[in-house]
Amino acid sequence: MTSKINSIIVQDFEHTSIDLLSAYQEQNLLLLLYNNQCLGCTGRAIPLAYKLQNMFPNITVIGIHSNFNNEKTTEEDIKSIFTTKELPFPIYLDENHSIYDAFNSEGTPQWLIIDKNNILYRSIFGSQANAENRLLYALESLA
Repeated sequence: MTSKINSIIVQDFEHTSIDLLSAYQEQNLLLLLYNNQCLGCTGRAIPLAYKLQNMFPNITVIGIHSNFNNEKTTEEDIKSIFTTKELPFPIYLDENHSIYDAFNSEGTPQWLIIDKNNILYRSIFGSQANAENRLLYALESLA
């Protein structure tokens, strides 16, 4: 995959729109599209994202909570899954799952690796066989 991305508009906890590509210019990004209700996301993907953040200091890890219902997600909702009630990396909201849809996500967790030139380098569905190995190989080749 080598698709140039122009913007990724998400919301912060005050529901202010933020373009991640502008906010994190010229950085390699690992985006985790997840949902708090997804046990694979909260039990495996978020801990893996934290591990990858520590393994690859040249990668900026960002969580994007994709909301599939009509209820507004709060900062407290997001922090409720963490024992320390602190975020291990920045997390933003995808209230209408538009980012999830734009990247043709297969489900949650969905991983997007975007290089510092805003090229979609890899898109990996986190529950597929060997997803962790595929992420590791992709991130190592980006280093």
